[in-house]
Amino acid sequence: MLSNTELYYSQNLIDDYRITILGDEAHHIREVMRHEINDNIFVTDGNGGIYNCLIELKSNKKIVCKVLNKYFKENCFSNITFCLPRLKNNDRFEFALEKSIELGITNFIVFESTRTIAKGEKLGRWNKIAISAMKQSLRAWLPRISFEKNLSSIIKYDGKKIFFDQNAMQTLSEFIHKSSSALLTEKHLFLFGPEGGFDEDEFKIAKNELRIRLTENRLRSETAITTVAAIISTYLK
Repeated sequence: MLSNTELYYSQNLIDDYRITILGDEAHHIREVMRHEINDNIFVTDGNGGIYNCLIELKSNKKIVCKVLNKYFKENCFSNITFCLPRLKNNDRFEFALEKSIELGITNFIVFESTRTIAKGEKLGRWNKIAISAMKQSLRAWLPRISFEKNLSSIIKYDGKKIFFDQNAMQTLSEFIHKSSSALLTEKHLFLFGPEGGFDEDEFKIAKNELRIRLTENRLRSETAITTVAAIISTYLK
């Protein structure tokens, strides 16, 4: 349906027949793509809805569109959460976040590990990346991104926690094979370590949680994150 088109984002649904587009999205439609009145565009509300629209009004502040048709996409990844560590190299962290979103992951917890060098949250920046990646991959669910200061806070979340540990006996492939039905119905949190991995104190905190390894080889954090996203995306589709 959307393979050769542009997708824009707006949560400003006036009613079942009109959508208002503001801010950067309106600027892109008006100044970059140079759309005119009666041009056809697609808009997502970030909650599964995709709207086939005609532009009715174009001003310096907003674009108003008439809804022709509405489609709904299920979120196959709603029970999957990726817990991403802040990485020393911010570009690599943003790459992992962006590619995971493009592959379909919609829930993220960013956290500071003991070995984390880069500190603090950048939720505004990360949410912009999320919107861009959602549109790029023609998806209809805006990812939810939260931030935690330490690993202990994540342990308190509901759901099965899966830690990636290079020394674990069980592999991701074995885990998916054994947990095929549960992955589709139960909450799972996949936790990735920063450069250098989790330290011993963190593994003590997670002593009752499952540990798995991705491969025999040691991978960069961003490589591991995107690889797991690709594997899960292939399985859940």
